[in-house]
Amino acid sequence: MTTSAPSVRARWLKTLHQWHWVSAAVSLVTMLLFSITGFTLNHAADIEGRPQVTQRQAQVPAALLHDLPTGHAPLPPALQAWLDSTWQIATAGREAEFSEDEVYLSLPRPGGDAWLRISLPDGQAEYERTDRGWISYFNDLHKGRNTGAAWRWFIDIFAIACVLFSATGVGILYLHAKNRPMAWPVLGLGLLLPALLALLFIH
Repeated sequence: MTTSAPSVRARWLKTLHQWHWVSAAVSLVTMLLFSITGFTLNHAADIEGRPQVTQRQAQVPAALLHDLPTGHAPLPPALQAWLDSTWQIATAGREAEFSEDEVYLSLPRPGGDAWLRISLPDGQAEYERTDRGWISYFNDLHKGRNTGAAWRWFIDIFAIACVLFSATGVGILYLHAKNRPMAWPVLGLGLLLPALLALLFIH
């Protein structure tokens, strides 16, 4: 017994619609976020906020500065605990630079930056944090800048969902193309327009 062409088409159409709406549901909110931040990144110079800088100083207990490692290494647990209780700075998993005169720790994050310096001769600690605002924060999420492994994995999964959404959309378009004669010309325009812009205006 052979399967008729209309039933095969209907089965494919049902499958494509299923994957299309699932991939759309998974990626909808993030796609909206990335679309908005794509615009804000393109106009970053026009809408950039004024950075807010916070500076702090404190005296590190001398007992915490004994037997420090050399080169690049995480801060000792006791020093991490002191920084967390004093300035609420989470330094676990980050490597600092240890030299004879100081300890320096870079603390980049989405939407801002921070650094910590401890002078070893006198135990004076300096902490500076720069906050560039929510727009910069979401822009950095868009780029995956200083966001950690979990967010980078999320971006990869989101990218796969978008590819699936686009591919199933093309499949649905193909199955409906006979009744929609403008489908392929419009799809071709979507390919031709960015190609022409890139060739003619990007140098």
